[in-house]
Amino acid sequence: MTSVFDLVCRHAAATPDNIALRGATDQWTYRQLRDASARYAGALAAAGLSPGDRVLLAAPSVPEFVVAYLGIQAAGCVVVPVNTMSTRAEIEYVLGDAGCSLAIGWHALGPAVTEAAAALDVPSWTLSPGAPVTGSTPADVVDRDRDETAAILYTSGTTGRPKGAQLTVGNLLSAGEIGAGCSRASSADRIGTGLPLFHVFGQASVLMAALTAGGSMSLLARFDPASMLEMLRRDRLTIMAGVPTMWNAMLHAAGDANPADFAQLRVAVSGGASLPGEIARAFEARFGCTILEGYGLTETTAFGTFSDIDRGGKTGYTGRAVPGLQVQVRDDDGNECAPGTVGEVHIKGPTVMRGYWNRPTDTAAAISTDGWLRTGDLGETDTDGDLRIVDRIKDLIIRGGYNVYPGEVEEVLYEHPDIVEAAVIGVPDDHYGEEVAALIAARPGSELGAAEVSSWARERLSAYKIPRIVRFVDALPKGPSGKILKRSIDRTALTRDTGLGDVAARRH
Repeated sequence: MTSVFDLVCRHAAATPDNIALRGATDQWTYRQLRDASARYAGALAAAGLSPGDRVLLAAPSVPEFVVAYLGIQAAGCVVVPVNTMSTRAEIEYVLGDAGCSLAIGWHALGPAVTEAAAALDVPSWTLSPGAPVTGSTPADVVDRDRDETAAILYTSGTTGRPKGAQLTVGNLLSAGEIGAGCSRASSADRIGTGLPLFHVFGQASVLMAALTAGGSMSLLARFDPASMLEMLRRDRLTIMAGVPTMWNAMLHAAGDANPADFAQLRVAVSGGASLPGEIARAFEARFGCTILEGYGLTETTAFGTFSDIDRGGKTGYTGRAVPGLQVQVRDDDGNECAPGTVGEVHIKGPTVMRGYWNRPTDTAAAISTDGWLRTGDLGETDTDGDLRIVDRIKDLIIRGGYNVYPGEVEEVLYEHPDIVEAAVIGVPDDHYGEEVAALIAARPGSELGAAEVSSWARERLSAYKIPRIVRFVDALPKGPSGKILKRSIDRTALTRDTGLGDVAARRH
């Protein structure tokens, strides 16, 4: 029997005065974190919640999120974190689907949580600075089996309603062990991120690793590149984690930042989406810091592969399977592919989810009887066993019978000095079936035009891969982790506005 909360209790007993969390204006020791979380668990028990009850949590990346999260774990309940930008309707859906007994919302978020909870007759609490709770005493930690559900994270998916991925106590503890091991984290490390903790990357890969190692965790409530760089300097971070758009934003907002600012940084971790090689090379050239890339999903508690610290990163690849996990690339018949052959990525190991909440059919389609998860991602390995993610199966563009992998085209576009962000998608075409379209956010002040983009791509790609539709935008839509959301791009509008086969004029 065990609990996710055991990690904090262990460090609070051994090193009670070590810093566990740093917010914008405050910091919490491991003793303070343990005591506050235990009081929160006591308040949950006093309110009548029982082990296994689901509790919705909507809060930004602040220390109080961690207090409530761990309090829910200590009480033996199941935490259901949601995006802080969720609408009332979205929160109502999650509350109803997960059958939540309580909703907790950060005090500054607005009325969506309380209104959604009231509509379903679910009690709601406000999470305030300091995470105060009234009339409660610290609760005894509820022991749980490792295969019991500890968290339900809803995946946004491209079709249908979001599904709740059930992450177990063992999933989260394994993720912490793997994360700490891959980064060689210790109690001396100062870990920082601008990732949202309600997302699996920040929650499982970063927070759980920090709590496992006993290091400190610096948090940004909302990512801003200048603020992230300031936090790096202020807290002398040794490990930092982010998604590609964050590294790119910091690169462009660096100002007077120089390699000295990164001298203490041991590990920079990138995940959530493929890291364009040009961004990685530019970051290393500017700051003398190598970004190591990893790969995982919500359904695998954020882990799958990671680049080895000793070998360093390999541009375009996410490393080998992390310790304890197996990763295979398979063809349509289920056979393992030879190196250099594209197929679907499959993962097996202690971080693979228990299944989708109340969706046995979806669970059976995703996880085989022998425990292998179908990721829905296309990838290939090289002769060293390193994995390269080519694209999502659903993002694959088939133009005139030829496969076009958007990630390959985006890699080429990112090499252009005036392109800050790029998204390549397929749009319907009567002749080719699908046409290649590119949405581009250019460097401010740039005079980049569609003709130059087309010429740049033509010099570096086969003819069928060249974007025939080019549209300039101020910024691309992004999810809570900063990952570019291609599903939010209106493909019909692209087709209608530009005409098939045409190249859009430069933005106005």
